[in-house]
Amino acid sequence: MCDVRKSVVRLVAIGLTAGLLAGTPATAKAQKKQVRHTSRETNASRQARIERTIAETYAHRYEIFGGGGFLRFRPGEYLKKDNQITWAANTTYYFNPKLGVIASAEGAFGHAETLRGDNTFQTIVPKAQINEYYFMAGPSYRFYAKEKLAVSAQAQGGIGWGIFGGGSKSIPPVDLGIWPDQTRAAFSLGVSADYNLYPNLAFRITPQYLGTTFGGNIQNNIGFNAGIIYRFGHQ
Repeated sequence: MCDVRKSVVRLVAIGLTAGLLAGTPATAKAQKKQVRHTSRETNASRQARIERTIAETYAHRYEIFGGGGFLRFRPGEYLKKDNQITWAANTTYYFNPKLGVIASAEGAFGHAETLRGDNTFQTIVPKAQINEYYFMAGPSYRFYAKEKLAVSAQAQGGIGWGIFGGGSKSIPPVDLGIWPDQTRAAFSLGVSADYNLYPNLAFRITPQYLGTTFGGNIQNNIGFNAGIIYRFGHQ
């Protein structure tokens, strides 16, 4: 009787073990499939969220920028370039998420080292404060647009207003080697990189080439502006 009971117990144990062994791969496979399915849903949800954010970010009709920066400017035909502090403000109207038109106002302030040599005025005014203001407009094209980063290019033309005699102590600017006070054509090329903080708010930096024509010559000036972009309105 004991032998029969032991045999029955042994058979039951063997059956349970076989069942567990047979069921484990199927259970593991089902769990793995569920994890993969959940992962696919998570990735799909994340991608959908990113696409919604991109669409919301670049569907704004207007952008307003304000900031400042630096400019290397030639203040006279025979003078070396001076370092200037700049401010900049602009507004962009977008026809679609890529193409827009930009209108900007910029200002630059610096000190020109006056003409050296036999010019006696140089000892009176070794450095003269000069100011320029620029009012330009032109197309803007956004050629890269992601959730956090956008890159666009701008080409603008307009006028430059040079105030070169304000710090010359009543000496004509031309006697110091500086351009005379005048308003002349100006143009610029820039590439802007935007880091999006929110869909309607971003930090922008714009390396810029600024061409001016004071004195009837072309001055090739290089600089940059950096600041904050605010977006609003919908296309």
